[in-house]
Amino acid sequence: MYDLRSTLRRRAPSLAAGAALSAALLAPRLALAEPAATPPIDTGTTAWMLTSTALVLLMVPGLAMFYGGLVRTKNVIGTMMHSFAAMAIIGVLWTICGYSMAFGTSMYSVVGWDADKFMLQGIDQRVTAQGIPEYVFAMFQGKFAIIAPALIAGAFAERVRFGGYCLFIALWSVLVYNPLAHVIWGGGFLTGEAIDFAGGTVIHISAGVAGLVCALVLGPRQGYPRSAMHPNSMVMTLMGAGLLWVGWFGFNAGSSVSSGLQTAQALTVTQIAAASGALAWIVIELIIHRKSTSLGLVSGILAGLVAITPAAGDVLPLGALLLGAFASLVCYLAVVAKARLGYDDTLDVFGIHGMAGIVGALGLTFFLRAVPEHGLGVQFWFQLKGVLLSIIYTAVVTYVLILVVEKTVGFRSTKDEERAGMDHSLHGEQGYGLLNLN
Repeated sequence: MYDLRSTLRRRAPSLAAGAALSAALLAPRLALAEPAATPPIDTGTTAWMLTSTALVLLMVPGLAMFYGGLVRTKNVIGTMMHSFAAMAIIGVLWTICGYSMAFGTSMYSVVGWDADKFMLQGIDQRVTAQGIPEYVFAMFQGKFAIIAPALIAGAFAERVRFGGYCLFIALWSVLVYNPLAHVIWGGGFLTGEAIDFAGGTVIHISAGVAGLVCALVLGPRQGYPRSAMHPNSMVMTLMGAGLLWVGWFGFNAGSSVSSGLQTAQALTVTQIAAASGALAWIVIELIIHRKSTSLGLVSGILAGLVAITPAAGDVLPLGALLLGAFASLVCYLAVVAKARLGYDDTLDVFGIHGMAGIVGALGLTFFLRAVPEHGLGVQFWFQLKGVLLSIIYTAVVTYVLILVVEKTVGFRSTKDEERAGMDHSLHGEQGYGLLNLN
């Protein structure tokens, strides 16, 4: 009878040798068949992206100070709360679904979704192709998602309920910002066509247009434009503008998602455009009014920063100088036109962010470092498509959301609430220990 076990025992040495030889010969092939290894972490790039993430977050309290100083004393806390509430609300939503919607696998080229990006549950060990932990990229992009709806609040400052505002920005982030981010950046139908290096189209045009729609639908503040409504602290606004300028280096240079030549290029043109925009506004005011103002100075800073945002990785210093200066001129004219048209965009969100975003998104075509293979005419058409998409889609969805919020929890403050001020009527607080709340 054939004894398998005894036969195997006798042949064990030769079988072991054969197995070892086969393993040695097959090892290279097996190695090639294994899944690709996780990219090594680039510690230099990771350190810069961590810094950039913190710089972009710094822009939110900077925006709170910028807006807070421009409103009346009785509304300073309520206005600053809008920015800080965005940090909380959008910070949670981005974790739950925002990152997946913006940067997940494309669905019909209009929105993304990956189950493993839901709640960020599947990226714990992942490293991106740029050599940074995916957590860092997700958090960096999350700061952009926070600042976009926070910008909108300046358009309807001093006249909305806090609960209505919170519901509005939550819905707006999910239904407007996330799809736009996917279409332009995350693999949608304009990704790779429309240039938007750091958010001119996705953030500033969309926020500006949303602000304009809100201002028109909600109506003006009581007494506007008959009554004088002076800023409570231009000192605070100047400090906020300074923080925004500093934070913008993370905003633009961080969008290279690297720590190299393009990072330096983006940082350089950001500085140049901001300075150019500020100087242009000073000159415009000196020519027209024979004096320059701090409000004009900070408006010029923002105009230059917004205009260079979509172009930061693709234009030379000369382009930054011209874009910054031209954006200031266009924004100055837009602010003047607002007063003549009579709509109450309280803090000129559309006049500065919307208009400078359009200038930057379209104007960058003429200052590109290298002419694309398809030509400047085609590139301008790509840019125009991105701008029109942002304007039309944002305007329509924002209008619907305003109606929904107004009919459910209420959006516009009552006359009594507005007269008393947001700080007292909505938050039971005062920004300053002063008796005069006007």
